[in-house]
Amino acid sequence: GGSDQLGNIVSGYEFIHKLTGEDVFGITVPLITSTTGAKLGKSAGNAVWLNREKTSPFELYQFFVRQQDDLVERYLKLFTFLPLPEIDHIMQLHVKEPEKRGPQKRLAAEVTKLVHGQEGLDSAKRCTQALYHSSIDALEVMSDQELRELFKEASFSELVLDPGTSVLDTCRKANAIPDGPRGHRMITEGGVSINHRQVTNPECVLVVGQHILKNGLSLLKIGKRNFYIIKWLQL
Repeated sequence: GGSDQLGNIVSGYEFIHKLTGEDVFGITVPLITSTTGAKLGKSAGNAVWLNREKTSPFELYQFFVRQQDDLVERYLKLFTFLPLPEIDHIMQLHVKEPEKRGPQKRLAAEVTKLVHGQEGLDSAKRCTQALYHSSIDALEVMSDQELRELFKEASFSELVLDPGTSVLDTCRKANAIPDGPRGHRMITEGGVSINHRQVTNPECVLVVGQHILKNGLSLLKIGKRNFYIIKWLQL
């Protein structure tokens, strides 16, 4: 735990030793702070959790990817088991190509794998590709859980795919656009995309493999920030 948790760690050690007679070990690391020196944690409301339900693998991965250059080397030494010569090599490469953010990505990968295993790291990378690189391939292999974790504020709907279902039908059934001419205009003016592809024809009939992914899902985006996840039934 953080160095401020030493008392709790000692109490835990003493309790376990008294209960089982076995010796255990506790490890402390320096507190993680923001760039302003403020502590990150529960009391500050910005804690990073090991529990997937509180901090998803994607969120954990992105937390470390976003670390600044002046912190990343220290974090590589604190939170990974990489040999020091390898960390030195990573930082030397970073000096030559800082735009690639190699140390941050390696740090994120090592920590995410340590906490969530290879499956969690793969999930974090899929979510990264889907959100930041508009990857259709990544969207197609994402699970319901991954989509819910990635688009936490998204509305989730289960719809039956009737023959001839159009873009307009879909948006209205998902309660993504208002009824009447205004909702129609939102589509024709380019405010709607399905699976990262802009759609401007309200009467366009949904096509499996394009508007509906292989996993039976559609990611509907209205404007810049409003997401709707649709799970299609009876495909």
